[in-house]
Amino acid sequence: MRVKIDVSEEELDGDYGAVPGLIITCTRCRHSVEVFGTEENSVKRGAVMLRGECPFDEDNYYEA
Repeated sequence: MRVKIDVSEEELDGDYGAVPGLIITCTRCRHSVEVFGTEENSVKRGAVMLRGECPFDEDNYYEA
């Protein structure tokens, strides 16, 4: 199933202070993950993480 995601830029806590990152949220179940970086590859990484961490064990394909 294709599911939309919400992407928001945030300052995330890194090992040495705040770093730019993204919070990727599933629009279906509202589960979210944090990823470092703000490029397109970071969005893709977040979508893969959401698929692996789905609380309902669904194998969704996420798109922004």
